[in-house]
Amino acid sequence: MKKRMIIMLASVGIVFGLIFGYQQFGAYMMKKWLASNGLPPATVTTMQAAYADWQPELRSVGTLRARHGVDMVSEVAGIVKALHFKSGDAVKAGSLLIELDADEEQAQLDAALAAAELAKTTYERDKAQFKVKAVSQSQLDIGKADLKVKLAQAAQLRAMVDKKHIRAPFAGRLGVSSISPGQYLKPGDVIVSLQESNPIMVDFNVPQIQLAELKAGQKVQLVSNAFGEREFTGEVTALDSRVSANTRTVRVEAKVDNPDGKLLSGMYAEVRVQTRQSERFLTLPQTAVSYNAYGSTVFLARPAPASDKPVGDKPALPVAEQVFVKTGLTRGDQIAVLSGIKEGDVVVTSGQMKLKNGTPLIVNNSVQPSFDPAPNPQEH
Repeated sequence: MKKRMIIMLASVGIVFGLIFGYQQFGAYMMKKWLASNGLPPATVTTMQAAYADWQPELRSVGTLRARHGVDMVSEVAGIVKALHFKSGDAVKAGSLLIELDADEEQAQLDAALAAAELAKTTYERDKAQFKVKAVSQSQLDIGKADLKVKLAQAAQLRAMVDKKHIRAPFAGRLGVSSISPGQYLKPGDVIVSLQESNPIMVDFNVPQIQLAELKAGQKVQLVSNAFGEREFTGEVTALDSRVSANTRTVRVEAKVDNPDGKLLSGMYAEVRVQTRQSERFLTLPQTAVSYNAYGSTVFLARPAPASDKPVGDKPALPVAEQVFVKTGLTRGDQIAVLSGIKEGDVVVTSGQMKLKNGTPLIVNNSVQPSFDPAPNPQEH
């Protein structure tokens, strides 16, 4: 019985020894294989670092308004006799827009002019008679005063008639009107909107901290989502004389060319003000830069060391090298690199989370990260 027990225990020990030995042998062979093969390759995207011109600018959202814009109204009551415009017409300064019925006022004006003419004739006759002492000074003065009264009455009636002929105070484009001939207008009734839209003005606000960078005459670029990527150009014309106590911002006015009248009063638009001369920076996508407690880093794709042997007919893969960089301004998807790399360096732009120094790189640039200086959000 003892002998059998010893044989069984020995057999179990041999089996466990073989299993343990096999595991140790496998781990040793795996470690040896990994040591001989190095780090596994990683797929990344890359691009060459290159210089780009950067235009320092301030950005804001502004509201467009016409340089001159009014709602044409009637000062007096009356029946619309004739319309001399159509909705959307471009009109010149002084153009007759609407004519109210003024027959009664015109008749009164004609009578007043006739009375003034008679008073003038009487006064001229009195002056001639006064020279020969045929009338007194008092009668001459009465005739002169009567002439002035008659002329004033005629002028008053002429002004009333003129108010019934409504004209454009400045050149511009008319809006939509629903006035019809025969319609009765009360004083203050809106007839049509008149807007002078070339050039058009844009009002926007900037924080007071940026006030020192602004001055009249600076170039302005304006983009409205109504016209896609089309840019309209203009210049800053004035800065408000005070800063808002509520928002700590200052109102800025700019004049923008609008030759075809596309921009309309009341629209909003993105405004960019060029504040200084353009500068040149080494430019990378923001995705290329990693940030940690020690600073900003990028991975460069360096040629493989001479000791690396090519696999078959394929050349040795480039390897990753991590370097520290100093970054500067950002714009859109781009970032300026001030030091740490030089022009022509091949920089990893995505996939660097799995990298460390010496990692072989498989470069696949079929899909690159966004590198737009002024990206627009896309709605899906």
